[in-house]
Amino acid sequence: MKIVINNLKKSYGNKQVLKGINLEINEGMFGLLGPNGAGKTTLMRILTTLIQKTEGDIKINDIEINNKKNIRSIVGYLPQEFSIYPNMNVYEALDYLAILSGINNKKFRKERIEQLLYKVNLQNHMKTKVKALSGGMKRRLGIAQAILHEPEVLIVDEPTAGLDPEERIRFRNLLRDFSEDRIVILSTHIVEDVEFTCENLAILNEGSILYQGKVKKLLENAQGYVWISNIARESLDEVRNKFSIISTVSEGDSIKLKIISKEKPFEDAKSVKPSIEDAYMKLMKEA
Repeated sequence: MKIVINNLKKSYGNKQVLKGINLEINEGMFGLLGPNGAGKTTLMRILTTLIQKTEGDIKINDIEINNKKNIRSIVGYLPQEFSIYPNMNVYEALDYLAILSGINNKKFRKERIEQLLYKVNLQNHMKTKVKALSGGMKRRLGIAQAILHEPEVLIVDEPTAGLDPEERIRFRNLLRDFSEDRIVILSTHIVEDVEFTCENLAILNEGSILYQGKVKKLLENAQGYVWISNIARESLDEVRNKFSIISTVSEGDSIKLKIISKEKPFEDAKSVKPSIEDAYMKLMKEA
């Protein structure tokens, strides 16, 4: 199971949004990180055949991306902005989508939908109208519709944006469970979502790939670049002009800083083990 992308470009008029993307994605959870406007959603929409590429080649499980019907039969998609039949109840909406997906056996549809609603913890909301669901419930319903036809590839775009911490953890666990024997692409700007679910990732910025590979290797690249130090509150502006500050925490009359720096920034600074967020910020600052 594999997605292979060669020299993918996408332009809207004179604006080039994707600038020659080369990427290989294998079975399991794959993170696609990048700031808003980096080109992540455009890439996802090309992979789901919702928009056409300008140049390049893409194969999903050896199927050319231009073969829309076959691609759509093996790909599930949860877009960032998910909306679905607001006046239907949850069961009716999924039943209708199952029919559209070619699942014609009524008994099988019923069993499949009930199984999915249990998986996404919506089994007690079958009769609830879609418009009455909370944000977290709608995201879970979105996952249910995306995996309704048992796709070999699942693509989710900013799936945890706007969710509370408990919902985010539940959502990440659901995606990780589904990724067994499948490809799940998690496109997000929330570094923590990738840190706790993905072994491999790519980082996209301004339409280009800055990094692709193991999460572990990304962390190794930031080793020795992350420091913690306490400074006087009145020195903050001066320090901010000299160094890349990741975080600040007030501690009485002083401020505890986490800083990215190739050299030791202060005499009392201590080197600390980088998190994925630290490694990501280092890469983005270098870019």
